[in-house]
Amino acid sequence: MNAENRRQRWLALALLLLVLGTIYGLLLHPLWVQPLRTMAGELEQTRQRQARVQAELAQAPAVAAALAQAQQQLGGRPGFLQQGSAEQAAAALVQRLEQAVSQASPGNRSCVISSRAPLPAPADAGPFARVSVQARLRCGTPEMLSVLHALESGHPRLFIDNLVILAQRYQALPGETGSGLDVSFELAGYLDPVPATAAGGEHAP
Repeated sequence: MNAENRRQRWLALALLLLVLGTIYGLLLHPLWVQPLRTMAGELEQTRQRQARVQAELAQAPAVAAALAQAQQQLGGRPGFLQQGSAEQAAAALVQRLEQAVSQASPGNRSCVISSRAPLPAPADAGPFARVSVQARLRCGTPEMLSVLHALESGHPRLFIDNLVILAQRYQALPGETGSGLDVSFELAGYLDPVPATAAGGEHAP
């Protein structure tokens, strides 16, 4: 009788544990434990986002200083022509060309400008006014390369279009002949649209 009672008690205890496990799996875990775990994960993600935001905010002064330095450097090396009119800009282009030739060939011994003349502005210029000069040079090959590099690598930014290169022979000294290049191209730049816009605003009613 005692053995039978003990067996029934163990069986009842096992059934109770089974019922409790079923209740936990069906009710407590999805309704209480799982939401707590989800909330803990969301809190951890929020803390990580806050840490990233704080790190970015800490870098804000350094980023602002770097941006100001970059703007200052770009201000000292403008990409647009800073003259107030197309005529002044064309004169600046010619001066830039003469400087490049003089640096490549002091005294024009190996490079000379044959002709240079401003070109009319295109009709559909849009917001950026293009200023161009037609130029023709007779230079040695090294000097010509130096001139082209100086024009395209300086500031403000200039462009070389419609480049035509012809080989030519010339007499350097009596009884001697040499070879060089007969080069023609368009040297162009763009006027800064900001002064033009400001000037237009002054005349607006």
